[in-house]
Amino acid sequence: MTDPTIRHFLFLQGPHGPFLHRLAKMLRAAGSQVSRVGFNAGDRAFWFGGPGYIPYRGKAEDWPDTFAEIVQDQGVTDIVLYGDTRPIHADAIDIARQKNIRVHVFEEGYMRPFWVTYERGGTNGNSRLMDLSITDMQKALALSDLEVPTPPAHWGDMRHHVFYGALYHWFVMFRNRDYRNFIRHRELPVAVEAWLYTKRLLLMPFISLDRMIAQWRIRHGGFPYHLVLMQLEHDSSFQMHSPFTRMGEFIEVVMEGFANGPPRHHHLVFKAHPLENGRSPVRQIIREHAKKHGVSDRVHYVRGGKLARLLDHARTAVTVNSTAGQQVLWRGIPLKVFGKAVYSKPEFVSEQPLTEFFANPSRPDSRAYKDYRRFLLETSQVPGGFYAARGRRQLMRQVVDMMLADEDPYDALAAGKVPPRQPLKVVN
Repeated sequence: MTDPTIRHFLFLQGPHGPFLHRLAKMLRAAGSQVSRVGFNAGDRAFWFGGPGYIPYRGKAEDWPDTFAEIVQDQGVTDIVLYGDTRPIHADAIDIARQKNIRVHVFEEGYMRPFWVTYERGGTNGNSRLMDLSITDMQKALALSDLEVPTPPAHWGDMRHHVFYGALYHWFVMFRNRDYRNFIRHRELPVAVEAWLYTKRLLLMPFISLDRMIAQWRIRHGGFPYHLVLMQLEHDSSFQMHSPFTRMGEFIEVVMEGFANGPPRHHHLVFKAHPLENGRSPVRQIIREHAKKHGVSDRVHYVRGGKLARLLDHARTAVTVNSTAGQQVLWRGIPLKVFGKAVYSKPEFVSEQPLTEFFANPSRPDSRAYKDYRRFLLETSQVPGGFYAARGRRQLMRQVVDMMLADEDPYDALAAGKVPPRQPLKVVN
């Protein structure tokens, strides 16, 4: 017989690495019960032998019924997951809503890499932010006097992120015999995924050199340029909340708009996602479309790295729905968005056709964006990170209390119940 006064958190899949394991220990220390459903050997490995592990070895079509049985039998009050669109999570969320079970969703920060996103019910295109107007946010902010924190000078998660990704896929590739029915939510075979992570880890010095050369050419070229913020083709935001299914489709649209829009002395810079690992031949696709539209001498490609240096001199920026759009708006640079994004508000995202946007872009309302940014930093954006140890420690200091609170972050702010925020520290 379960005690109805004790919260029972059921974890599903999380970010690669020890984050869920550490979060579970903190929730248990707070007096809650915690269990975890594992779908493969990587999930099991990063639970580190913790209590409450439930291996799921069934078929995908049997998962909804199994999940319903688990939450019923164990008296689950809350589910915790990373990303809300992968099939096993989407099924679980549907059932949880029917049973009035709280849904805690983590994602990479909307203003990454300095924050983590924590919301209830859904993130990105399924976030409550999609239905909140700037006016709604300004009314809620009237109840708060938080000073907006300044981002740290540097961040140390990228190497940890790549390392844990490679290690996770190694376990899935070589230790997965107990999970023979496991079906990944990504289309590439796990062996290819593991190899791509490993290759990127090994090639980091060469990638850095290639990036430095490309950035040097752009900074010293003396030409005006427009920046394209690339995303991972398999990312859920790109696949589920945009009009495109392949990155090549987006590249074609942007290249055509550029060829017909700005003056001929303007250039176009494609910046790859920091975790782009070659699963899609992005560089080759860009070259082909640039040649097709006769702009090869005005198109550049930068392999990941920090965005700030490229934004310093950019005229405009274009993206599907990358969270990097937040950095663009923070600088007051005109931004064009093609997909659903939590920051795609008419006050500061251009609604112009792409050719007109490149030729004569409308500027964002910076005051409205500052209110929007402050609203996020008082609600769903939590200082810290999933991958580096210091980032996890900083995240735990705040997010556990948020999970245990009765109200979700947005309702708490509207009710004037937001707890004090800790100042943002430099995390290595």
